[in-house]
Amino acid sequence: MGIYIFSLILASLLTLPFALRAICPYLWMDILYFWDLLRILVKFVSRRRRRPLFFVLDRFFEQTAAFPHKPFVVFGHESYSFAEADKRSNKVANALLARPEFKAGDTAALFMGNHPAFLFTWLGLAKCGSPVALLNHNIRSKSLLHCLGCCRPKVLIAASELKEAVEDILPSLREQGVTVLLMTQQCDTPGIESFADKVDEASDAPLPRSLRSHITTESPAVYIYTSGTTGSTIILKRKFSASQFWDDCRKYNVTVIQYIGEVMRYLCSTPKRENDKDHKVRLAIGNGVRADIWREFLSRFGNIQVREFYASTEGNVGFLNYVGKIGAIGRVNFLHWKLFPYTLVKYDTERDEPVRDSNGLCVEAPKGETGLLVSKITHIAPFVGYAQNEEQTEKKRLRDVLKKGDLYFNSGDLMRIDKDNFIYFQDRVGDTFRWKGENVATTEVSDILTISDCLDEANVYGVKVPGHEGRIGMAAVTVKDGSHFDRSKTYSHVVNYLPSYARPRFIRIQKAVEVTGTFKQKKVKLVEEGFDPGCVQDPLYFLDDNEKQYIPLTPQVYFSIISGEIKL
Repeated sequence: MGIYIFSLILASLLTLPFALRAICPYLWMDILYFWDLLRILVKFVSRRRRRPLFFVLDRFFEQTAAFPHKPFVVFGHESYSFAEADKRSNKVANALLARPEFKAGDTAALFMGNHPAFLFTWLGLAKCGSPVALLNHNIRSKSLLHCLGCCRPKVLIAASELKEAVEDILPSLREQGVTVLLMTQQCDTPGIESFADKVDEASDAPLPRSLRSHITTESPAVYIYTSGTTGSTIILKRKFSASQFWDDCRKYNVTVIQYIGEVMRYLCSTPKRENDKDHKVRLAIGNGVRADIWREFLSRFGNIQVREFYASTEGNVGFLNYVGKIGAIGRVNFLHWKLFPYTLVKYDTERDEPVRDSNGLCVEAPKGETGLLVSKITHIAPFVGYAQNEEQTEKKRLRDVLKKGDLYFNSGDLMRIDKDNFIYFQDRVGDTFRWKGENVATTEVSDILTISDCLDEANVYGVKVPGHEGRIGMAAVTVKDGSHFDRSKTYSHVVNYLPSYARPRFIRIQKAVEVTGTFKQKKVKLVEEGFDPGCVQDPLYFLDDNEKQYIPLTPQVYFSIISGEIKL
């Protein structure tokens, strides 16, 4: 009898893992994920308790001490070790501190593209204890001034190739008392000084920690207007090249790549090669890839672990698809939810607000249905807000969500959770859409359009295009009385004032812009109708870079766009 019971227990123990796998197929991966999460939190807390305080710069110092000769950044034929990056950033810091108008702790704006000098300058400013505004090098004019107004810098440091963009706003910069430094050996424009020559001449001596003694955990480190990621060795290029991507991976023995959805699509669109799977890339991490592109990427380029994630710079919640479920942005589990409480609530897209019940509380979306992601604001998951913009900060705060008096962060993103607890991104709400991996603020584009000579009002929104990730810009506009829609001048206007990803590729001429009872522009119906001339009765136009103007959107042009013959 005893042997029988022992055999039964042994058989149960042996079959238990298989039974658990059948009932809870992702349990083991959930446990591993939570263990990693817990380990990161413990490390984070321990670093927060260090005295003196431990910041990102201190992590760079640790790496420099441990691996001084390891490559920190590789740029074409150039390679810079941690020690070299440390010395070059010292030179930047010492060159800045030699200037009478700049002192440690002053805010600086950095206006550069992909270049090692960007990293060295940021590190140098961090050594001065100075917050740094990381400006998108694509923006111009009013958009650039808006970003500068958010951080109010004492100094603007710009790349030499961005000289004209700086000259366009130079009068405003002078009025605000901003010192303008150009990363060049010499500059003959009054009001702009050369800076690269000063850096070359400066000392590479280390800077005292006392320059950063004023910094606390609440001090601003960087003003971020777009997403970014850093690691240890970084392979950097001025511009993404789909045709050279895998050759570069092979050349530099790259093991981890970062992507946005469009990057995956670009890679899959290149001509197939026999050596497509000949590389050392084991992990791809990023966001915004469609399920069909994801499958094609794996089929063509090999068994690469794709780790899709969801997060926002200002947000207080994030997800990671640690399982690798195609199409999902992450997985919901109880322990994650306990640390970062969040939920999906029903959302009225027509009224552009969450649905509330008779008690004034939000209504949670059932599993399987689309809802707005909201995350509770807590000490562990705070929401600091936007610099110099309390109005926009307040718009992101959502009160009385599940009970009276509670406070949540409104992500502005619609999600769906399936029966297996995988979470999927569905769409964005409000005044922002994403195209070419960039966030486009519709109000900003609208403001640019309405300062043109012929347009009166503009309702900007994003529309879907088959075969493309995100939404492309479209505007429903009215023409000023006594004017006509000048196709060439409007083209020149948007090209001069807006980066390529933010330019409305389609324009719809209306007699009046429709608004709600509270005078909000109606977008839902416009988004649904899209840019099909067979469905839209209003005149439609398409931004044609070859013709340098907006051309009539005929059925022929429409089908050329849908078929992919016309590239967007």
